[in-house]
Amino acid sequence: MKVAIMGAGLSGLSCAIELEKHGIEPYIFERRSRVGDRFINAEVFAGMYSRPILDEVRYLSEELGIFVQPASNIKDLIVYSPKKKAVLSGPVGFVSIRGRHRDALENQLARQVHSPIHYHSEHTYEELLREYTHVVLATGDADYVKKIQNFHEDATVTLIGVTVEGEFTRNTVFTWFDNRFAPHGGYGFLIPFSPTEATVVLAFAEYKGLQAYDKTALWEMFFNRVCTDLNQNLKVTDQFEVNEYVMGIAESPRLGNTFFVGNCYGALMPGMGFGQFASILTGVYAAKDIVGLGRYETLTNELRHSYDHSRTLRRMMETLDNDGLDNFVQMLNGVWGRMLVHSRVNVLKWASYAARPWVALHKGPESQ
Repeated sequence: MKVAIMGAGLSGLSCAIELEKHGIEPYIFERRSRVGDRFINAEVFAGMYSRPILDEVRYLSEELGIFVQPASNIKDLIVYSPKKKAVLSGPVGFVSIRGRHRDALENQLARQVHSPIHYHSEHTYEELLREYTHVVLATGDADYVKKIQNFHEDATVTLIGVTVEGEFTRNTVFTWFDNRFAPHGGYGFLIPFSPTEATVVLAFAEYKGLQAYDKTALWEMFFNRVCTDLNQNLKVTDQFEVNEYVMGIAESPRLGNTFFVGNCYGALMPGMGFGQFASILTGVYAAKDIVGLGRYETLTNELRHSYDHSRTLRRMMETLDNDGLDNFVQMLNGVWGRMLVHSRVNVLKWASYAARPWVALHKGPESQ
């Protein structure tokens, strides 16, 4: 058995860790010069997406033998709309660092892999398919998947982000919903990854048929709002922009002996755009299938349901005007907010069921 892993990101490295536990040394191919060869930014493990699992980091350690050290836990999530504010307190999740940082999540996983990683790889999927018995496609985007099979594309997303210096409480994360700068279900967030550094990101979908946004104007309005709400003049030290990033899910998680993992599978949850936990799980599940410990389609079934629930909630958010966003944030100050943080019940699942009649009656931009 010869297993090729195409991509040394979260899902590819997790797959390698699991394969090595069962005596299989995979061949890992990475087109970049190093693991985590990208801009430094902060992301989150958002526990509300993984219910009934309350603590994703603990689950990875105890159940899967994958060890990650977050930059911090999240004690408070502060949510803003145009006129309202909600504070969700409790075990919200964890902050992780990504990119060219020694403690970045991908670098932590790479230190647990013993198999060599072949950098600057120019191997194509077709070449690997001829030489290896199994191919795990973990490239981090949907380009290859769209060539190979049907990929259900829900939206293309623009991300504008910066690293800032300021004074931050590491256990507090902020998010903003406001159609004036984050149209059609977009959002912004600030995630600290040290007491003096944070990532600030504005994310919004670009749908066909919609007039192109003035991204510069949207960003300036959003960044001014962030500085105002934090009462700080934040200093930008680095910046990045990602355009036309595809958000969707593969029709088939496995075709023949090819496994689609990470964002090639559809691990990026549409609701808030995070998918670290799901990416790691897909890598582990693909390895379990390869060594005969389960069927990949069955193991990933719950992840597919989570994606569908998250997509429904995103479409609901796309239909809300700013008054509706104010009402939504106001609700988070009550029982819904407490349940999202503290309950083992999959609140997002049941909220998506409740939202489906609303979504059916209110056409979102993707159908216009």
